[in-house]
Amino acid sequence: MATPAATADEGFGDLVSHYLEKGIVLIIADLLSLITVSSCLVIKVPQINTIRENKSSKGISVLGLCLELFSYTVMMSYNYTSGYEFLSYMEYPVLLLQEYVLIYYAFKYQDLLGKRTQIFAIFYVTIATLIYLKLFPIIILTFLVPFCTPIGATSKVLQLLAILRSKDASSVSRTTWALSAFTNMTRIYTVYVQSFDMMLLSNFFISTFLSSAVFGAACVYKKKKTKKE
Repeated sequence: MATPAATADEGFGDLVSHYLEKGIVLIIADLLSLITVSSCLVIKVPQINTIRENKSSKGISVLGLCLELFSYTVMMSYNYTSGYEFLSYMEYPVLLLQEYVLIYYAFKYQDLLGKRTQIFAIFYVTIATLIYLKLFPIIILTFLVPFCTPIGATSKVLQLLAILRSKDASSVSRTTWALSAFTNMTRIYTVYVQSFDMMLLSNFFISTFLSSAVFGAACVYKKKKTKKE
């Protein structure tokens, strides 16, 4: 008669064997998903800390942050309502929580926390609740997803332009944008092997390129400022 320990070992062995049957391609996709989610746990933290330490959000595009918030919200909602594997989009909830904090501090140091902002916040929470309860029409989300690529791209272009115009990246975190480029790059692989959703793939390709461009601009103007000092 098998002991409980032996039974547990056999059960764990069967679980591992069953998982390995998925194949190396999907196992790599799962590992990249975990790395991506782990990176996203702190991706916005360096940017938030930079703004708090400087007590300034100069060089940060507020409109770009709002567009990014819209893009994250729609993409998470689309994945959630489409029933995709949670690991394939788990970073979005994490990113959204950090985005809320980042927007708060960016708005705070640009004196934008007025009644109009509060009204928009209430409207946003109402829509988000309806999506979570699956009471929001999925046809609207399906219609909005194609716009996330140009909107997400626009948010990054606006941030890039904000740096180039001000020639000051003192409030821009290079770590945040480097992680952004990396996580978007890993998602190209995971989406390709797990769902091959062309809308998602095109979004991640463009996001990788633009995040890299913002990172490059931040590096250039950080160095220039240091030399002047």
